[in-house]
Amino acid sequence: MTEPAITPDLIASHGLSPEEYERILEIVGRTPSFTELGIFSAMWNEHCSYKSSKKWLRTLPTTGPQVICGPGENAGVVDIGDGQAVVFKMESHNHPSYIEPYQGAATGVGGILRDVFTMGARPIAAMNSLSFGEASHPKTRQLVNGVVEGIGGYGNCFGVPTVGGEVRFDPAYNGNCLVNAFAAGLADADKIFYSAASGVGMPVVYLGAKTGRDGVGGATMASAEFDDTIEEKRPTVQVGDPFTEKRLMEATLELMQTGAVISIQDMGAAGLTCSAVEMGDKGNLGVRLDLENVPVREEMMTAYEMMLSESQERMLMVLRPELEAEAKAVFDKWDLDFAIVGETIAEDRFLIVHNGEVKADLPLKTLAGTAPEYDRPWEETPAPAAFDEALTVDPIEGLTALISSPNYASKEWVYTQYDTMVMADTVRIPGLGAGIVRVHGTDKALAFTSDVTPRYVKANPVEGGKQAVAEAYRNLSAVGATPLATTDNMNFGNPEKPQIMGQFVGAIKGIGAAVEALDMPIVSGNVSLYNETDGAAILPTPTIGAVGLLAHTDDIIGCDVHEHDVALVLGETAGHLGQSALLAEVFGRTEGDAPAVDLAQEVAHGNFIRTHRAMIGACTDLSDGGLALAAFEMAENAGMGVTLETDDTGTLFGEDQGRYLIACSAAQAETLMEAAGTAGLSLTQVGRFGGYDVCMGASRASVTALSVTYRTAFAQSVA
Repeated sequence: MTEPAITPDLIASHGLSPEEYERILEIVGRTPSFTELGIFSAMWNEHCSYKSSKKWLRTLPTTGPQVICGPGENAGVVDIGDGQAVVFKMESHNHPSYIEPYQGAATGVGGILRDVFTMGARPIAAMNSLSFGEASHPKTRQLVNGVVEGIGGYGNCFGVPTVGGEVRFDPAYNGNCLVNAFAAGLADADKIFYSAASGVGMPVVYLGAKTGRDGVGGATMASAEFDDTIEEKRPTVQVGDPFTEKRLMEATLELMQTGAVISIQDMGAAGLTCSAVEMGDKGNLGVRLDLENVPVREEMMTAYEMMLSESQERMLMVLRPELEAEAKAVFDKWDLDFAIVGETIAEDRFLIVHNGEVKADLPLKTLAGTAPEYDRPWEETPAPAAFDEALTVDPIEGLTALISSPNYASKEWVYTQYDTMVMADTVRIPGLGAGIVRVHGTDKALAFTSDVTPRYVKANPVEGGKQAVAEAYRNLSAVGATPLATTDNMNFGNPEKPQIMGQFVGAIKGIGAAVEALDMPIVSGNVSLYNETDGAAILPTPTIGAVGLLAHTDDIIGCDVHEHDVALVLGETAGHLGQSALLAEVFGRTEGDAPAVDLAQEVAHGNFIRTHRAMIGACTDLSDGGLALAAFEMAENAGMGVTLETDDTGTLFGEDQGRYLIACSAAQAETLMEAAGTAGLSLTQVGRFGGYDVCMGASRASVTALSVTYRTAFAQSVA
């Protein structure tokens, strides 16, 4: 087959700038082949090289005594004691999910699960963070249904519980939905598998499913804005098979027990290209691949297609040659492909041969280590004017407006489509704060949450970045867990626009300050840029996934709210309504500054909750919707009413940070308030639980009627 001529249009279609192509010519010393152009495109695109973001990502705190492996591998690894580790990461599948919602979301789940079990960990939990356009947009309903079905279809069949997540709606996502997928697994701390190849002449082995043409160019597509040619990008979306992935996991974990694995890498973005280059680069070795040995499911596949295919459920491994027979027997048993497709070489070369013909011969280190790195111009986001308008709203009307919105209505319609109990270790399902999973065979448990408030980040990227981490810290603390570490999924628009790059830089600064102060280092993550359509960017959405540890399941703060329990608020309430949910949902306005985050107070309040958890019946942090929404949700879940002793709009709906709502008995409340006073903390009684109504000042409504609205509004809006 004749390869196309290298033209400026062909170069541009591969996402390479003229300057980047000139750099390729300098490196190669000749015109690259079509396959070589594709390889450079894959390795140098934004999705794989982080060329616009790595300057700033390096500033994030990534170490700590609990960290076994930080960013740079398939997933982060954190010590949880007793020789065990939790392995976790969050990644985006935004562009594919907008083009083809079911398969885009499904393969996002599949990819993040492979990142975890590639490290030698058995997945125990999944989460997702989803952002869609406004509910009335003609595409939103299709996207919501397709994405939720895709996540459930893959995760349920694979057999991992989905224990947490979030769903939001905003017009800014009309042209770009966000699908961020998180997975966590358990491994022995001394049996973690890494991707760095070692040893010259070691076999490079292809594992898993066959290679097809699906997903060719997917990583490059994910590194560009959308325009009116979006439908032409549909073939770049991968197709997933969760049953094959389940077999691949079992075979991989069994293979690891044989001692045959020197290094192993998931074939994710850019497929065979990226996995081979990363393994060689980390091991300071070259790699030769003989593509005629690659298992394929389609006829007449070219070298270009095989190197750039993103077909799912595939791995690449460097094998101990003396254990080849044992390794192959494992994959034969699981009815999966096992093929030696190359070897490690001493030279710094990435040599691609197909049927005896050299299709690519490139310096490997240059592909990986010297990809472009840009210091993009950036503009600091202007400080917004303070919002000091004295808003007044009837409390029940304000609450009803919130729970009628798909943003704040119950997400039961979503999470009931996910298997939350498979593996039988789930302690707390979605909808009740952080998800909790037992560490099987021990008394320990792990808590999981994912958080960000994009409107805060747009108004004030630094404070918004801090708040995303702080809310994750509070959600873990509210169930009694000690926060361990975080993963970030940085979703932004076009970084070539200084104002967008300024949002990214500000968010990184805020996140860095928060993870440092809260001792929650970033151990893995993902950057998704160019989330724009026809020049319109999404809200800046730096999602934070966080993991916390409970030494014993007895330490979990439950959801136990009883008749006549006291409602307490830990933390000061000033009534901050700028950028609040109330302002957006009731008044249709997004004005003012994000609420300030006091990181020292966050630490003090989190420590107080954990120290006194035995006296706390139920606990939640106060975030979107403030006290009114948090108290309603806590009461509604318990099947009873709640009385709050004020009708002040700021007190009820303000979103001051660092606060928790606590339910406990009167005697426990007295003890807690005394302890808080001794510690110099504000702990105030704000009402009582019980009865059949939600009462705020003189405003009241039946909790049953409100519950119907809360439980049905989401499906009525977008399902």
